[in-house]
Amino acid sequence: MVTLGKPVPDFRAETDGAKTLTLQSLRGHFVVLYFYPKDDTPGCTMESQDFRDHFAAFTKKNTVILGISRDSIKSHEKFKCKYELPFDLLSDSDQTLCHLFAVLKEKNMYGKKVIGIERSTFLIDEEGVLRHEWRGVKVPGHVNEVLEKIEELQHG
Repeated sequence: MVTLGKPVPDFRAETDGAKTLTLQSLRGHFVVLYFYPKDDTPGCTMESQDFRDHFAAFTKKNTVILGISRDSIKSHEKFKCKYELPFDLLSDSDQTLCHLFAVLKEKNMYGKKVIGIERSTFLIDEEGVLRHEWRGVKVPGHVNEVLEKIEELQHG
């Protein structure tokens, strides 16, 4: 499991567009990993659109955005295209990243207990160290909090 102030273990994940991405390949950039429950659902769509709408601000701060869910690559590609998302979506169908970041939680869905992703965001610095985490994220205002934290870390 990841720990604040410690390097995040390198990982490899499949992305939309039939690409494979490693955390190591992103060294030299801040990295925002946002875990969300499911493509094309209301809260997840709103969160992804917020990251999309602030994409230029993240780019100016040398920051890569990555969305992560357990959805398939095919689902991610449809979701990304439908909402014109300018960043990669990682498929964690085997839940490796979900376990590494401890985002799986028991939830109640229509009276049934299920294991699902707790909406969470992680900020990794240019050296691969976990600098901040947000768990149980509420979508409104969240993207601005992430931008403010990057600004704080970059400029003290």
